[in-house]
Amino acid sequence: MYAFIDPVNTIFRPVNVRLAEWRVAIANIYVDGFNLYYGALKRTPYKWLDLGKLAQIMLPTDTIQEIHYFTARVSSRPYNPTSAHDQGLYIRALKTVPNLQIKYGHFLTHWVPMYLTGITPAQKVWVDETEEKGSDVNLASHLLRDAYGKRFELAVLITNDSDLAEPVRIVVQEIGLPIGILNPHQFHSRELRQYATFVKRIRRQIWPRANFRGL
Repeated sequence: MYAFIDPVNTIFRPVNVRLAEWRVAIANIYVDGFNLYYGALKRTPYKWLDLGKLAQIMLPTDTIQEIHYFTARVSSRPYNPTSAHDQGLYIRALKTVPNLQIKYGHFLTHWVPMYLTGITPAQKVWVDETEEKGSDVNLASHLLRDAYGKRFELAVLITNDSDLAEPVRIVVQEIGLPIGILNPHQFHSRELRQYATFVKRIRRQIWPRANFRGL
């Protein structure tokens, strides 16, 4: 059985573990790319995050077996003309991380009418609305596949998306494997915290230590 041993900023919940049974775990990391970006990295100088370094910093006593990064390709917009180019650079950097795999969802863009705030009489404008599809489903699918195949001793999700609470519950309660949550947001999801083996916030002082050099 596995127990997470790190007293710093951790909600610690051992699962039927005696002291003599504590040991290092073989861990798989599952990264919700957009949840990580919008939760912690946007509008900071730390967008070029080395996920291998981050995993080593946050899980120093565990063996990182695989890192799965879930994202979608973005398109450049007039208000952000370099976004596609910047993402391409970052993805090329991620491909240099050992044992890291990238899985892609996709973006949908459509026009939607919205009312301007504080305008009398009411005035409606059309705006571009983008919606990322597939990443959370892909993450849940790969997590469950690996759990049923006993491909890890510990799974760690980098996310705060409550939509993933049910697959976390299945892995912990029905399959009997531990799951940790590394949360890039300020507050923990109540739903994830209910089922996860442990929850730990990725604090701001971590980011400078975990960036790619030269980016």
